[in-house]
Amino acid sequence: MNNRRILLKTPELKGEHQLTTLVENQTKFNLNNCEFSIYETHQSAFDVKLHFETMAFTAMLRGKKHMKLDNRTGYFDYFPGQSVLVSPGETMVIDFPEADETPSQCISLSLNPEFIENSLNHLNYHLPKMDETSGWNIELNEYFLFNNKSLASATDNIMRIAMDDNSQKDIMADFALKELLIRLMQTQARSMVEKNIAKNKSRIGFVVDYIKKNLHQKLSIDSIAKLAYVSKSNFFKMFRDELGTSPNEFILQERINKAKELLAYRNSIKETAYQTGFSDPNYFTRVFKQFVGVTPKHYQDKILFLE
Repeated sequence: MNNRRILLKTPELKGEHQLTTLVENQTKFNLNNCEFSIYETHQSAFDVKLHFETMAFTAMLRGKKHMKLDNRTGYFDYFPGQSVLVSPGETMVIDFPEADETPSQCISLSLNPEFIENSLNHLNYHLPKMDETSGWNIELNEYFLFNNKSLASATDNIMRIAMDDNSQKDIMADFALKELLIRLMQTQARSMVEKNIAKNKSRIGFVVDYIKKNLHQKLSIDSIAKLAYVSKSNFFKMFRDELGTSPNEFILQERINKAKELLAYRNSIKETAYQTGFSDPNYFTRVFKQFVGVTPKHYQDKILFLE
């Protein structure tokens, strides 16, 4: 899975004299269709409860939380670069074990249920997906997400609008919220694909499974589109709608994810290139550095050093 976190922009922390409380101090910005809040915690605390009546999109900016959602099992660590979707009526149960040294800062967007319903209905009626088995829908069970560039950008945008002093902010926020919902659904779909829990009967599920099993071969968009019984143009639209990326970009990312696994198992760079469908190891190195930020050799050396 691609767990490279994309960090959000971080507002300045408040000084202690500006805080009402040192634990989950809330700064609230009200908009027509959502309530945007920034929460800060400046001292260690445990078993802190944060309840949301409506569906809420949350994201970490700084520090660390150790938390669970009250109607789900198991605690997990919550770090910057990650987002959590909270179901209506759900409560976060949070520990702040490191807040004395590293204050935590996170945001929440409590969303108007009618706005969500109207937005999804509009998408499904006016912009239906190519795959008739898949509609625009928010998966409440797919609640823990790693931010990609698109989701992070949409979140940064709504945060900027909410904090701005602009008489048109409600109008701008509505457009920004619609983009955030689309990016959220695409991020969820991508997450489910990476965890192999995409709908087996859907075309996108079939296509993704085929790609994952054939990364070592030359993958032709034309031939994959034919396997999915869609035209090439509709194939691109299907990918964009469902996963928020192009088929070519998805294939490259999957090749790089597989390459990272192979390098961690001490495969040579040349062998890794061939096993992930790159006929030229030099081209593989350039693409790997573009996606990962370092060369395959540097990545492998770092992984092996940490063992």
